[in-house]
Amino acid sequence: MSESSAIGVFDSGLGGLTAVKELMRFLPHENIVYFGDTGRVPYGNRSRETIKKYAMQDVRFLKSKDIKVLIAACGTVSSVAGDLGSEFGIPYTGVVKPTALAASEATNNGRIGIIGTTATINSSSYKTAIENIDSRLQVFQQDCPLFVPLVENGFIDRHDIVVRTVAERYLKPLIESGVDTLILGCTHYPILRDVIADVMGQGVILIDSGKETARYAARLIYENNLANPQRLNGVCEYYVSDKVDGFSKIAGLFLGNCINQDVHRIKIEHY
Repeated sequence: MSESSAIGVFDSGLGGLTAVKELMRFLPHENIVYFGDTGRVPYGNRSRETIKKYAMQDVRFLKSKDIKVLIAACGTVSSVAGDLGSEFGIPYTGVVKPTALAASEATNNGRIGIIGTTATINSSSYKTAIENIDSRLQVFQQDCPLFVPLVENGFIDRHDIVVRTVAERYLKPLIESGVDTLILGCTHYPILRDVIADVMGQGVILIDSGKETARYAARLIYENNLANPQRLNGVCEYYVSDKVDGFSKIAGLFLGNCINQDVHRIKIEHY
C-alpha cells in the first residue's frame, strides 16, 4: 500500500457509484476500485450473518487490489457488519457516521427522518449515531425495501406513477412526523432524489449519504497522509459479480456520465 494505491469502494449493487461520483469531485487525482455485488443485490433483506459474510468477501477482493482506504458505500453493510477497517487493518468508513453528523448539523427543528433498507432501519444504526451526537434530537425511521430494485432496474423518473406511488406510501409517516431533515440512508436513494423531494415538499433538507461519505473519506486520506502525489486525473476500475451487459447504461445514472472503461466480472464467492 502506498499513496498511489487506490481507494476501494463497494456496495451490494450500483448505488455506491453515487459515492464514487462525489469522490471523483473531491479527490480528482485519486485512483478508485469499485466493486458492485450485482449478483447478490440487494443486501437489505438478508440476515445479519449473511450480510457480514458477503461484506467480508467484498473486502477481501478489494484488498487484493492493494487499496489504501476502504469505503463501504452501503447503508446495510455500514449498519450491521461492524468495523471492517479494524478487521482488515486499513483506514475505513461506512456511510452512517458521516451522514449522521451532516444531518445533526443541518436540522433546525431537531426532527430528523431516516429512510433505508429493512436491515439498516432494523439495526437503528443511524438513530443511535444521531442520538450519540445529540440526545435532544428526535429521529423517525422508515424502511423502503422497493427503492433499491426500482433504481437497479432503471425506474427513476419522478413522473412515473409506480415510482411516485411507492415514494408517497413510504414517505407519508415521515411527512406526518414533521421532519425538516431526511437522511437518504442508502446510496441508491439519491437517484430518486427528485421524487423524494417532490413528495417531502419544500423546506425538507435531503442528506445524501454518498456525498457525505466521500467528503469524510477525503478527510481520512489527508489525515493519514495518503493523498496521491501524482497530479494526473485518477482512473476508476469497475468490477461486478453478475453480467456486465447494460452496466454502462445503468452506471451512467449514478455517475452522471457514461463510462468507457471495460467492466470486469469476478467470482466473488472465491474470496
